[in-house]
Amino acid sequence: MTERELSASAQMQRANVDMDGLMEVLGKNLYSTPFVAVRELIQNAHDSCFRRKIEDPACQEEALRIDVSASTTRSCLTIQDRGAGLTEDEIHRYLATVGAGYTRLLRQGSQREELIGAFGLGFLSAYVIAERVDVWTTSFQTPDRTWHFSSRNGQRYTVEAAENEEVGTRVVLHLRPRFATLARLEAVAVVLERYCCLLTIPIHAPHRINGVRPPWRLEEDTLSALRVKRLEMEFAKRFEPNFEPLATISVSPREEAVAHGVLWVQDGATYGSSDNRRVVLFVRGMLITEDSRELLPRWAGFVGGVIECNQLTPTASREDIQEDEVFEKLAAMIQETLIAGLSQIATREPEAWRRILMRHNEALLGAALCDERLFLLLQDELTLPTSEGEMTLPMLRKHSQGKIYVSTSQQAGYEEVLFRALSRPIVQGWRYAARPFVQRVCEVRGLDLIELGTRRGEEAVFAVEEVSATMRAIFAEVLAQNDTTLCFARFLPDSLPVLLVTNQEVALKRRIEDDEADKRIASGVLSLARKFTQKVKEEHLHRLYINLNSSLIQSIHALPLPQRTHALRMLKALAQMMSPRAQRDTQADLGETLRLFCSTLEEMLPRA
Repeated sequence: MTERELSASAQMQRANVDMDGLMEVLGKNLYSTPFVAVRELIQNAHDSCFRRKIEDPACQEEALRIDVSASTTRSCLTIQDRGAGLTEDEIHRYLATVGAGYTRLLRQGSQREELIGAFGLGFLSAYVIAERVDVWTTSFQTPDRTWHFSSRNGQRYTVEAAENEEVGTRVVLHLRPRFATLARLEAVAVVLERYCCLLTIPIHAPHRINGVRPPWRLEEDTLSALRVKRLEMEFAKRFEPNFEPLATISVSPREEAVAHGVLWVQDGATYGSSDNRRVVLFVRGMLITEDSRELLPRWAGFVGGVIECNQLTPTASREDIQEDEVFEKLAAMIQETLIAGLSQIATREPEAWRRILMRHNEALLGAALCDERLFLLLQDELTLPTSEGEMTLPMLRKHSQGKIYVSTSQQAGYEEVLFRALSRPIVQGWRYAARPFVQRVCEVRGLDLIELGTRRGEEAVFAVEEVSATMRAIFAEVLAQNDTTLCFARFLPDSLPVLLVTNQEVALKRRIEDDEADKRIASGVLSLARKFTQKVKEEHLHRLYINLNSSLIQSIHALPLPQRTHALRMLKALAQMMSPRAQRDTQADLGETLRLFCSTLEEMLPRA
């Protein structure tokens, strides 16, 4: 047969659905916890109340409510609403049909954002926790007719006329044994208070659980700015389980996204790697997730928030949000709000701002590198870790005489000796964000940055000079030794005659090329490191700098033998003793150095 003949013979078929298998999968795998199922049934009751509010002209709004009750003796949970109810036809079309829901159609027609439902799956949650579901419902359209719906698994059901009840719906869940805890009303009320606290229809279990209005629903025109801040702080405390809020930031609609909410800075010390971000997310008044942290920028590890955004699309289970274009726009809007809010706190709430800087200094160093506005706000406020303690940039500049010194080595080196003698601080560049923050500051302000531990930084500290062959030979006779290069230079302070410096590049090359290193370093990292060290020319491991600015060096040079030999031996011992522990380990033992120093001093003393 030709392709055309095959096409002509093909017939359009309708796919079949295995309802038993579908109900099994949806009923057991759609929701992560049984409490989500209860939340879904509350949602249905809420939408039913709003439907009546929209469609029933005779409806009295104050009569709309939802009541939750339970019985441990009968192991059942009851949810009753005074909403629109269902006709017999609507029971078949919506209640008994998976994926069909009237709420979505009503929202599209009425443009009422308060309506929650979208997928027509909410009632399916009843079969997750109940072995039998009974529903009594009376529609406002037929107030004299009450229908009783009953089903054990959602696949088969019965509908029959029942004794007349007032308009609304009563759902009775006969709980499965493993969900018997849901028959304890106090436990259910705690969960519903968290999920449903922003819904406007009154919910009683048995006392009202959703009477709190969020700050963004208040009439701000009638409240002072101080009162609004106080209400935001109280609201934030309801949703922040681990920390006290330090300050709050209002979230209002922008062009990027229509959202309301409150952000807060947590009162808990953080480090650069801390991630305590926490965003509780509501859609149409219903809590969807308590951990939508990706709405906050990664640098904001000290921020929490509550956001309500009706433009977001929940997943089918309504336990998470689809990270679509709307989600990305909302995240961008929240970042802008957060940056602007921090700036306002710095200006208007100085006490709170000081506490924020104190608790989150290290995290803010990283944050300042992520956004130019934060950098401008924070550059003079944050402290940097230095060899002399924590210092702000103005303090650092003052003590460094206009030059900024930074060390990238965690081990103490010559820098410690040199700058202790000079009384100049060194920024500890290995600490989180310290080195890139200092680099950025120096770029912006045109400051000299000297990175100690590098050849370039060493050249900036030591001004090497050539000396006569005779002078070099005099000092080399005692000071020269294996693996040490003798260098004559001028450096500060004048009171420091010699300084022993380790060539860090040579030290790294030797560690990498050590056979034992292969066992400790991953092959990929080892390969990259070797590409770098292959460029390092093999030199002596140490350089001994002799300070030509020192009057002691000039005096020793002029001494006759044997006094010069004694003085040089003491100078050698001094260099060893002043060198840090990491360098001494590759040189003479400290005890041996002390013996050399003492024996030389004894030889110089006059004989009795």
